[in-house]
Amino acid sequence: MTHARLIQTDTFSIQTRPGTPVAAVIAVKFAILVTKWAARRQTRLALAQLEPWQLADVGLTPDEAITESRRVFWQM
Repeated sequence: MTHARLIQTDTFSIQTRPGTPVAAVIAVKFAILVTKWAARRQTRLALAQLEPWQLADVGLTPDEAITESRRVFWQM
């Protein structure tokens, strides 16, 4: 019986089987990373468009929102 290996990241987990090509594992990890970056960028662009009353609803001040929205996509 073969066992799958679990690759875990912050929000994703992928099972690979023994013998999975290293290039395939790297490609999946890269795809996950690019997906995270795209989500961060979209979220930060949307955050920059919120009104002060909307920011108050999510517990942010306008200054905090500006600071967060100006961060680059690869920063957490």
